[in-house]
Amino acid sequence: MSCTVAIANSPVFSPSRVSSSRFCKSSSSPETITSLARSPSSSSLSSSPSSPLRLIRLQKLPSGLIRASNDVPSSSVTNSTSPTLLKRKRPARLDIPIVSTGFGNCPATPAVTEGRREMEIDGDGYSVYCKKGRREAMEDRYSAVVGLQGDSKQAFFGVFDGHGGALAAEFAAEKLDKYILDEVGKRDENEIEEAVKDGYLKTDTEFLKGELRGGSCCVTVLIRRGNLVVSNAGDCRAVMSRGGIAEALTSDHRPSRNDEKDRIETLGGYVDCCSNGVWRIQGSLAVSRGIGDRHLKQWITAEPETKILRIKSDHEFLILASDGLWDKVTNQEAVDITRAMCLGIDKPEPLSACKKLVDLSVSRGSADDISVMLIQLGRFY
Repeated sequence: MSCTVAIANSPVFSPSRVSSSRFCKSSSSPETITSLARSPSSSSLSSSPSSPLRLIRLQKLPSGLIRASNDVPSSSVTNSTSPTLLKRKRPARLDIPIVSTGFGNCPATPAVTEGRREMEIDGDGYSVYCKKGRREAMEDRYSAVVGLQGDSKQAFFGVFDGHGGALAAEFAAEKLDKYILDEVGKRDENEIEEAVKDGYLKTDTEFLKGELRGGSCCVTVLIRRGNLVVSNAGDCRAVMSRGGIAEALTSDHRPSRNDEKDRIETLGGYVDCCSNGVWRIQGSLAVSRGIGDRHLKQWITAEPETKILRIKSDHEFLILASDGLWDKVTNQEAVDITRAMCLGIDKPEPLSACKKLVDLSVSRGSADDISVMLIQLGRFY
């Protein structure tokens, strides 16, 4: 008798659609697309080309009885054949990697495996640096789409901070831009905010249909026709440098916010402060909006808050980051560090600026996953 076990090449986290030679590139569209793809999860094994499988045949253990050396005195091993001194040896435990079905069309390429904890991308008008925290698996994801509808001045960017696993962050990184653009195409220009809201809500609805666990905070920016459309659900944050002054374009959705607390309590939930000083919904979740979170969906909404503003010459750059950065680094500190490395110098180093922000947060004690995206607004002005 034998059994067959399928073991996949399972990345911790990696771009599923990127424009460098390390990753997949889509040749069917003029858009340059980058997104941070799936990590191992608890969903089913995939046999698709995006998750190549190799088969290992495990042979049945020999049928003979094996002497348990720990239980049998050495003196009796050669002299006694009594069945009471013989035990069947238990097979060693098999450690089989858990794999999951990818949302993208490109096979995922490992970017953080075998001890590697970081991922970096230097793209067209943007840079991204992600660093895994102390959790078992990286739960942050990002997406970047430059050249929407063939226009180099239009783009979509997002940072997604998963909790309870990376599935919701992966799904949002893969789907949210498409759902938002579909909704934008159905509406007039003065209904962009409503289109973005419906895109977020559809992403949430479709994710929940899959019976998948976990949730994700999101911060996104749609650059379209000279406008910045900045949205968030959760505590990922967007901060802009306006002539060197830090300006937060989003407001974190946490249960400690009075309006969020009132909304939750009106819906029959409760908010309390735990012993570590963190406010939580039903004693569980420390954010009040996001994609997913099926078990708290009565109180956790995916509806984003959105701000629309015209890009101006003094809008220097935009930082999108997960709370792993903002919990330890202030908005103005982030702008000051980035500005010194990107403006008024012969060789700007935007990727190095992202790394420096992450390193600063870690040096101050952050144990969280941290993702920082720097968008150079002059590229889209």
